[in-house]
Amino acid sequence: MTGVADKPNLFYFGSTGGGVWKTTDAGNTWSNISDGFFGGSIGSVAVSEWDNNVIYAGQGEATVRGNVSFGHGIWKTTDAGKTWTFVGLKNSNHIPRIRIHPKNPDLVYAAVLGDLFKPSEERGIYRSDDGGKNWKRVLFANADAGAVDLCMDPNNPRILFASTWRIHRTPYSLESGGEGSALWKSTDGGDTWKNISANEGMPKGIWGIAGVSVSPVNSNRVYTIIENDNGGVYRSDDGGEKWKKMNDDRNLRQRAWYYTKIYADTKDEDMVYVMNVSYHKSKDGGKTFKAMNANHGDHHDLWIAPEDNQRMIIGDDGGGQISFDAGENWSTYNNQPTAQYYRVVTDNHFPYRIYGAQQDNSTQRVLHRTDGFSIGDHDWEVTAGGESGHLAVDPLDEDIVYGGSYDGYLEKKNHKTGESRSVNAWPDNPMGSGAEGAKYRFQWNYPIFFSPHDPKKLYAASQNLHVSYNAGESWELISPDLTRNDPTKLGPSGGPITKDNTAVEYYCTIFAVAESPYEKDLIIAGSDDGLLHITKDGGKNWEKITPPGMPEWMMFNSVEFDPFVKGGAYIAGTKYKSSDYQPYLYKTKDYGKSWTKITDGIDPAHFTRVVRADPKRAGLLYAGTEFGMYISFDDGTSWKPFQLNLPIVPITDLTIKNDNLIAATQGRSFWLIDDLTPLHQLNEAIAKSDSYLFKPMPSYRMNGGQTKEQPKTEGKNHPNGVMIHYFLKDTAKTTATLEILETSGTVIKKFSTKPDKKLKEEEMKIKPGMNRQIWNMRYADAEGFDGLIMWGASLTGPKAVPGIYRAKLTINGQPQETEFEIVKDPRTTGTLADIKAQFDFSIAVRDKLSETNKAIKNIRTVRDQINRVTDPMKEKNDMKNVVDMGKSINDDMKKIEEALYQTKNRSGQDPLNYPIRLNNKLGALANEVDGSDYHPTEQVKTVYKEIGDKIDLQLNSLRQIMKDKLPKFNDLVKQKQVSAVTVDDIM
Repeated sequence: MTGVADKPNLFYFGSTGGGVWKTTDAGNTWSNISDGFFGGSIGSVAVSEWDNNVIYAGQGEATVRGNVSFGHGIWKTTDAGKTWTFVGLKNSNHIPRIRIHPKNPDLVYAAVLGDLFKPSEERGIYRSDDGGKNWKRVLFANADAGAVDLCMDPNNPRILFASTWRIHRTPYSLESGGEGSALWKSTDGGDTWKNISANEGMPKGIWGIAGVSVSPVNSNRVYTIIENDNGGVYRSDDGGEKWKKMNDDRNLRQRAWYYTKIYADTKDEDMVYVMNVSYHKSKDGGKTFKAMNANHGDHHDLWIAPEDNQRMIIGDDGGGQISFDAGENWSTYNNQPTAQYYRVVTDNHFPYRIYGAQQDNSTQRVLHRTDGFSIGDHDWEVTAGGESGHLAVDPLDEDIVYGGSYDGYLEKKNHKTGESRSVNAWPDNPMGSGAEGAKYRFQWNYPIFFSPHDPKKLYAASQNLHVSYNAGESWELISPDLTRNDPTKLGPSGGPITKDNTAVEYYCTIFAVAESPYEKDLIIAGSDDGLLHITKDGGKNWEKITPPGMPEWMMFNSVEFDPFVKGGAYIAGTKYKSSDYQPYLYKTKDYGKSWTKITDGIDPAHFTRVVRADPKRAGLLYAGTEFGMYISFDDGTSWKPFQLNLPIVPITDLTIKNDNLIAATQGRSFWLIDDLTPLHQLNEAIAKSDSYLFKPMPSYRMNGGQTKEQPKTEGKNHPNGVMIHYFLKDTAKTTATLEILETSGTVIKKFSTKPDKKLKEEEMKIKPGMNRQIWNMRYADAEGFDGLIMWGASLTGPKAVPGIYRAKLTINGQPQETEFEIVKDPRTTGTLADIKAQFDFSIAVRDKLSETNKAIKNIRTVRDQINRVTDPMKEKNDMKNVVDMGKSINDDMKKIEEALYQTKNRSGQDPLNYPIRLNNKLGALANEVDGSDYHPTEQVKTVYKEIGDKIDLQLNSLRQIMKDKLPKFNDLVKQKQVSAVTVDDIM
C-alpha cells in the first residue's frame, strides 16, 4: 500500500493475483492500472517523492501463503500508471519491498525474497542507479534466505535497514527461520552492510522473519519485530547499536511468517504500529499496544502520510482501506474486485448461480446475469462452508448447499430456512497437529461433489473417498488410502520457531476426484503426492493408472472426463511447490491404460491448474494456468493463448454451463464468456473465408442487460438480447448490413455501416476479425419528433415473441443468412399466447403512436411552409386573401396539434404542470403492457380504443384540412408563382 505526500486523495495498492490499483478519490472508486501490461500478484509498490509520476511495482506475493503466487520482476511507470515498462529482476519471484531515494527517482532499492521452493542465488537487496536499467546485488545472506523488509531513513537516505529471512515451502511443509535470517544496516547507501542481529539487547538463538522501521521524527529511534523464541517488539534509541525488548505479547507475533510488519509514525516517535490479525497501536514507544481493526482482519501493510499522520492506507485480506483520522474510520474494501476463488460450480436455478469460496472471505453464490444492468452485492449471498472449500449444490434442492473448509469442516446450509448443520465426514478437530495425527487427512481444499447419476450420493475426499447417501447423517468409505502415505511428509508444518497447522500443508491426500457424467460408477481420483486411481464399479475395486514417465510427487488439480470417448479423460497437474513450473496436462482414451502428455503451445513456465472439455464439440479443450488461459481445437495436440480481455491472473478452476465458460481466478474474482457457440462452429473453411455469419445461441427473452457507464464496484451483466457473431477478414472498403427478419422475410431491424436514419437503421461498427452485434429483441421504435417530451410513456418498440427468426449479413452486396431462436423466460407464468397478445397490442400502440407523431410533424412542416409564404406578404400588406387563408389553416391545425400533444412542454418535469395530451396517453399504454409476460388487461384495451378513437377524430380533421383547404391555398399561391405547400402522403 502507498499514498502520495501532499495529495490526500491519491493512493495505490498491489493485490494478490490482481495487479496494481489506483484511487484518485480517497478510496470511493478504484481502477486497475496494470492491465494490458502485467498482472498477477504484487508484493510492493513505491512512488517517488521527487516525481510522483514515477512508480515501481515489484511482482510476487509478499505474504507467502500455501496458495502463494510468484511474479517476474519489476515494472516502472513514469506517467502515474498510464503506461508501464519492465525494468528487470525477472527471476526474483517475490519482491516484498521497494524503496526510492527521496530526491532521485532513478536510485531505487528492491528487497528480493527469491524462490520459496528451492535455494536460489537471486535473493537479497538489489540497487539500481539508472531507473532499473541495470541492477546490482548489494546484500546477500545465503541461497536460502531472501530479503523481506527494507527501510530507508527518511532523514538520511544513505542509511538503510533490511531484514533477511530463511523461508522454504514444499507441498507438505513450511519452514520459517534459520541461518541467514537477520537484521542488517548500511550507512553508505547499500555499498556495505553490517549484520546487527547480535547487537546488544537482541534475542539469541534462531531468528525467523523480522520487520523494521525508522522513525521519521528521530533517526536514532528504530523499531523491529522479530520471530524468535524470545521475540517480540524491540527498540533502539541509538540507530541500532543497542536494543531493548519492549513487548512480547503473542497477539503481536502470532503466525509470524504471515505478518511481522512494523511501522513508525511519521509525526510522533513514540507511536508505532504492528500488523497482525488485528493491527496494534502503541503511543508509548512500544511498551503497550492497543488492538484495533480496519474493516477486515489479517492486516499486512500500512502507509502513513509523511505530512499528516492521520491519513493512512492499510492493506489486509479484504483489500485496501483509507483513513483520515488515524484509523477511527476506514473506507470500504467492497469496491475492489480482487476476490481469490479456489473452485467454481453452478446450479440449475434460472438465471443460474455461480458458487465459490473466497480466500479469507465468505463463500458465495452469485447470479450470472440479472434483470438489472449490472451484478451487485444484492445479487449474491453467503452460502455454505468456509474460505477454502469446495461447494456442492443438492441436485434435488438447489437451496441446500454443502461447503467445506479446512480441518475437514463440512457445512450443510438450507437457504430457504436459514438452517445450518455440521455434517463433517469425521468430526475430529485436528487443529495444531500435523497430518500424522489425523485418522483422515482432509486437505485445506478437499473435494466435495454429488454423483451426476445419483442425486442423493455425496462424496468427500481425504486420503480415502467417503460417501453419504443421507445428506451427511452418516458416511462410508468406498476406497482404500489412494495416496503414497509417506510418513516423512506427514509431520507438523512450520518451525523451527513457530508451527502453523491449518491443513494447508496436509499431504498425501486425494486432491482431485470426479465421477464420469457419461458412465455411472466410473471414478478417477488424483492425489497431491502423484498417484492416480480409477474404479469402474463405484469404489469396489480400484486400479492405479498413474501416467508412466510423469514426474513423481505431482499434485493432481483437476479431473475431466471426455464427453465423446468412452473411457476418455483429461487431468491437470502441477509441481510448482517443488520448484517445477512446467505445465502438466495428460489425456487417456482407454481408462488410463495409456496416457499422452498434451502441453505443446503452453508457455513452459505457465504451470497448469485445470483442464476442461467442451461438451458440444469434440476435441475443444480449455486450460487454466498460473498466468492465463489457453485453448485447443485438436484435443490437446496443440494449444494457443485464449486470453482475450481476461487480466493476467492465476486461473484456479473452470466450468462450462449453458455454453458459457466460467473462470475462477486467484485475484480478479469470477470472469465468464457469455457465448461459446462460435467456437463450436469454427472450422478451417470458416477460418479461411473472407466473412462468416455464425448461428446465434438460443437467447432468453428477459429483462436486464448492460449499461454504458458500468459501475466499477459491480460485475458486468450479460448483454440483453441476441448475440450475433460474425467474422470479417478485412474491413477496408467494406460496406456491411445486418438485418433481423421474421421467418416470412419481414425486416424487423437493420444495422448498417452507413445507416439511413430516415429508415431507422442503426449503426454497425465493424473491425477485422470477430465482431458481435447485439439485437435487443425489440422491433423498431415508434416515430418521434424533435423536442418530444412525455411522462410515463415510451417510443420503445415491443419485444419479439419467442420463436424462430433469421439474421441476414450482407458484405459488399453478398448476403448470408442463419436462423436463431428466442426462448421464453422459464420463470414467467405467461403463456406463448399471452406473449403474442401482448406483442400484438404493443405493435398496435406503436403504429398508432407513429401515426399520431407523424401527423404532428406534418402539422409543423405545413405550418413552416405556410409561414414562409405568408410572412413576406404580411410585411408588404400584400395578398390578404392568401395570408388570411394561411392563418385559418394554421389555426385549425394548432387546435389539432394541441389535442394530440402538449405543446407547452419544454422540460422533463413540465407535464406535472401542463396536462398531457393524446399521444402521451397512448404512449403510456405501451409502458402499461411492457415488461413481464402478461396479456393485456381488458381495461387497457378499452382505454386504448377510447384514446384511439379520439386520435382518429383529430387525424380525420387534419386529413380534411389537407384535402380541402390546403389545395385551395396552393392554388392561390401558384397564381403568384410561389412554391406550393407539400405534405407527406400519410395525410
